[in-house]
Amino acid sequence: MRKVFASLGIVIVLLAVLAYSYRDEVVRAVFAASLFRGVEQYDNFNRVADLFPTTTMTASTRPYRFPKGAPANLPSTFVYKGRQTDVDDFLALTDTAALLVLKDGAMVHEQYRLTGGPDVNWLSMSVAKSFLSTGIGIAVDEGLIDIHKTMEAYVPLLAGSAYDGVRIKDVLQMSSGAAWDETYSDPGSEINRLGRVLALGGSTSEFVAGMQREFEPGTVNRYNSADTQALGLLLTHATGKSITAYLTERIWHPLGMENDAYWIIDSENVEMAFFGLNATARDYSKLGELFRNHGEWR
Repeated sequence: MRKVFASLGIVIVLLAVLAYSYRDEVVRAVFAASLFRGVEQYDNFNRVADLFPTTTMTASTRPYRFPKGAPANLPSTFVYKGRQTDVDDFLALTDTAALLVLKDGAMVHEQYRLTGGPDVNWLSMSVAKSFLSTGIGIAVDEGLIDIHKTMEAYVPLLAGSAYDGVRIKDVLQMSSGAAWDETYSDPGSEINRLGRVLALGGSTSEFVAGMQREFEPGTVNRYNSADTQALGLLLTHATGKSITAYLTERIWHPLGMENDAYWIIDSENVEMAFFGLNATARDYSKLGELFRNHGEWR
């Protein structure tokens, strides 16, 4: 019996040593595993840069701060589908951490709850896709990308994949034809398999290069996070710069972003373009203001 307890003690010590040695990996895996299970994330989304390896888009040396407009207070209630709902209850129910409203380029409402704050970075999830596609648009304007060419013409790694022979335009419109399942509750879905690269490490580029085709390109529009990841490879190959470097030069600094922002990267230092941006509410809102003005800034 003593030998059994001694052996058990050794095993426990070894497990403790392994857990300590790989504590960062354990924390990341636990966080990633919780993403699609309805777990409250306000204690995680504000500190992603502390949990994962990241690159940095530095704040502008000439930060732009929106002028204050006439304050617009939120209504106390609103009606949706015939039901009256208390606004404070709704914000609490949805774990809203930041709420910022602009009108005609002026800030008329700014409110933070939970772990949010004016200088607190927050995980973008798919809002990152809008920043990436804006970068693609700028590269098109600079003559670096022709959206009527095919993906592998710029990214040789994609030859033989679902993206081989697919026009960039079709990928931008999420009609690449690549097989994709965004069912978060299915462990075998593509989104969960891509999520395991986040949790356990690996190459997002290899993941994208291994995707198979399901539909003829340009025939079916379907939300596909891997399409954005493939476009991240396109931007990098076309510009010769990382997503971080290119967007810092073309978006982050020109728009006068007030804070550093962070991109989660994979084991090959490739940005997770489909969801991995972390920025403040004020800086996110600048992209919205840019689009409101059809690409004209100030």
